Amino acid sequence: MTDSRTKFYLDKQDGKYKGVCAGIADYTGIEVIWVRLAAVILTLAGGFPWTLIAYWLVAWMATERPIGLYETPEDAKFWQGVRSNPRRSTGEVRSKLRDIDRRLADIEYHYTSRNSRLASEIDSLR
Repeated sequence: MTDSRTKFYLDKQDGKYKGVCAGIADYTGIEVIWVRLAAVILTLAGGFPWTLIAYWLVAWMATERPIGLYETPEDAKFWQGVRSNPRRSTGEVRSKLRDIDRRLADIEYHYTSRNSRLASEIDSLR
């Protein structure tokens, strides 16, 4: 896939108007209702023209999220974690790979070791 999973995209599928708040929610992993609520509160608390200008600029500059960017919801959560803390995500992947490598080494050891009981069971099947 050529589309970047760490880039900000507008989420028009889950968005109400232009998809800016839904895009921010997708990018950060925060629920979209909280992003919308924060935008409204910020607008009403004195940021009236600036929040609308920022909203329109983001809607104008950002691209729409490609269809099929994430295969599964777990994939989306993983990439949200990568965007928020890449070092932690890299550590999690290394830990999983280390665990898989250890299990494969155990299987290889068991398979290549001299196991007389296993050899006798295999011989009895012949």
